[in-house]
Amino acid sequence: MGTTCGRTVRNEREGAGPARHRIAVLALPGVPPFELGIPSRVFGSAMDADGHLLYEVTVCTVDGAPVPSDAGFTVQPAAGAEALANADTVIVPPTHAMPELGLGGPLPPEVASAVAAIRPGTRLVSICTGSYVLAAAGLLDGRPATTHWRLTPEFRRAYPKVKVDEEVLFVDDGDVLTSAGAAAGVDLCLHLIRRDHGAATANRTARICVVPPWRDGGQAQFIDRPVPEPTLAGTAATRAWALEHLAEPLTLARLAEHARMSLRTFSRRFRDEVGLTPVQWLTAQRLELAKQLLETTDLPIDLVAHRAGLGSGNSLRAHMRTAFGVSPAAYRRAFGAGADPVAVPAPVAGGSDGGGTGT
Repeated sequence: MGTTCGRTVRNEREGAGPARHRIAVLALPGVPPFELGIPSRVFGSAMDADGHLLYEVTVCTVDGAPVPSDAGFTVQPAAGAEALANADTVIVPPTHAMPELGLGGPLPPEVASAVAAIRPGTRLVSICTGSYVLAAAGLLDGRPATTHWRLTPEFRRAYPKVKVDEEVLFVDDGDVLTSAGAAAGVDLCLHLIRRDHGAATANRTARICVVPPWRDGGQAQFIDRPVPEPTLAGTAATRAWALEHLAEPLTLARLAEHARMSLRTFSRRFRDEVGLTPVQWLTAQRLELAKQLLETTDLPIDLVAHRAGLGSGNSLRAHMRTAFGVSPAAYRRAFGAGADPVAVPAPVAGGSDGGGTGT
């Protein structure tokens, strides 16, 4: 059984469908209910084309006992730390009851013991300041990670061994993934579904939950900045236009001309609104289109590259190896129609500058 946006879903017959990936969500004292509920809501909505649930989500505490949320009510878990030991993925939402972690203090003994029970090789995920728990356990040392942008100065002081990036919505470092504040947890969960089962499944899940399957940019767009003058135009219309013309040469000059701005003004305003440079954004959109074409069509690689605006097949191969660590052919074998889903590495949200593919 599982939950799909508030309703219970059961396979037609016992044992039907693929084996479910087991997810344990660790609820610690002071957990915010919104972040705690994200994994159950999103992963509980993920189904294959035949309607079989793909994930089994269990909320647990370190000892199986109820814990207080930060919203004035108590969370009753379904399990204790044994769920962590049996999970394929462990997700840690924030806790607002451990201020010592903001000073780089150690985990409480019972939490440290529960985290130590996680099997080697288990995928680890944090939502918002759940990253503090992973960092305090030493699991982020030497790794790229993110957390809520407002707390990154404190996080850097407390955990100097972590490579913090406050400009992205989430960081995918293979077996350890971290997300920015609150709703970025939704982005990260959808990203994991996309990584596990492909864009079609992730998009279907997003539609069920009525959320965007992919948000442009990073959390840089949410960082406090002076409010632009209301008379100034934005870049949204030009971004929408660009999405309809990805196969064409889209130079920075052409984008600025469409927005009726100077190059400098357009570049600055685009970065302020999206959190990426125009070239970074275009590369990410073109790679997403290429992935969709590889998944849903049998077009030759060269034609996929052309339709996605990435030039030649060789260019597409280079970009996909840089961004995802796989070739277009390997991606199609993994996620094309009828393929058995496998985990394919994915980039940090926001991607690279693409080496100029925005032109």
